[in-house]
Amino acid sequence: MSNKEYDFIVVGAGIVGTATAYKLQLKYPSKSIAILEKEAEIGLHQTGRNSGVIHSGIYYKPSSYKALNCNNGRSQLVKFAKEFNVNHDVCGKVIVATSKEEIPVLDAIFERGIKNGTEGICFLSSEELKEKEPFIEGIKAIWVPTAGIIDYVGVSKTFIDQISKINSKSELISSCKVEKVISTENSATLQTSKGDFTTPKVIFCTGLHSDRIAEKDDLKLDMHIVGFRGDYFELKPEAAHKINNLVYPVPDVKFPFLGVHFTRMINGGVECGPNAVFTFKREGYSRTSFSLIDTYEALTYAGTWKLFGKHWRKGIDEYKRAFSKRLFVKALQKMMPGITVNDVMPARAGVRAQAIDYEGNMVDDFKIMKHNSNIHVINAPSPAATACMAIADEIVNVATT
Repeated sequence: MSNKEYDFIVVGAGIVGTATAYKLQLKYPSKSIAILEKEAEIGLHQTGRNSGVIHSGIYYKPSSYKALNCNNGRSQLVKFAKEFNVNHDVCGKVIVATSKEEIPVLDAIFERGIKNGTEGICFLSSEELKEKEPFIEGIKAIWVPTAGIIDYVGVSKTFIDQISKINSKSELISSCKVEKVISTENSATLQTSKGDFTTPKVIFCTGLHSDRIAEKDDLKLDMHIVGFRGDYFELKPEAAHKINNLVYPVPDVKFPFLGVHFTRMINGGVECGPNAVFTFKREGYSRTSFSLIDTYEALTYAGTWKLFGKHWRKGIDEYKRAFSKRLFVKALQKMMPGITVNDVMPARAGVRAQAIDYEGNMVDDFKIMKHNSNIHVINAPSPAATACMAIADEIVNVATT
């Protein structure tokens, strides 16, 4: 196979990778960009298996990458969706406290929202909550009008379409798995299942495999990617009227997950979930998915066991819910007491790439690292999809300075 040359190569055609390629192409319209994707089509993993929510930025630590990029990224994303007719709806959401014990956490989230500049947020009484979501029970809530829903796979495809319109030499190359990385300070060669590719700059946006790709590039990390599967249920058609938009619980502050919630989907229907359980396969979307390599790597990493040791009770509760529809519905009943097991049916699942450090701490913020001529997006947890265009700006700045 011949050696193909491009001005830039982006590895990974998920939402962050395609956004980065798009921003690069806007900045350098005459330069050629290849986007290498190991799957036959885009959006098969995290990009196409998340809740499809446009996050507002209300939750995140002020001045963190998450807070800054989510706010900026949300504005850019909505503008892009409007300009290119990507299916979306800025419908708003409620964050619901169901007990007095949750009020201090809800109040703290509101204060973070104010510091983060989250537009239009306000408290709702139980009566005002009922006006927005008649089937939800809560003693206090936050209304977040800037949250919404969107088709993230559609966004990624639109990025690719626009790139090809700007420069016909740029292209998406699918079914192209990177097998070896040979890099110097000035260039890199990627040996792939579709031949060799050479470029002055490679940007790796490889999600669930970011640590493995970094290892191929001889980049030493102080963290390891561990997969957490999230299972979803869906309201049956006859029960879908019980949710108008987005309904979230007060989250457990010790975890980066937002709890089991109700999400009106952009293509119709209402999803409930996800839970968050350790998965024995990084791209395993069933409860019994298993990979010997993935399991071995995760369970021989000391940080995984330290994480389990800190949060084993939470982990057991999540696993019970994963295998019990009754327990899953019980979690939903906290906000919607009237929901029953007959109102829901099993839906899809996703796996979240979560970086864990050696001490067993979940790395909560985005992490971008430079090595030789390459850029590695090591950790891009939620709200990376919402923040994709702002993260892309950061990556392009690092890659071109």
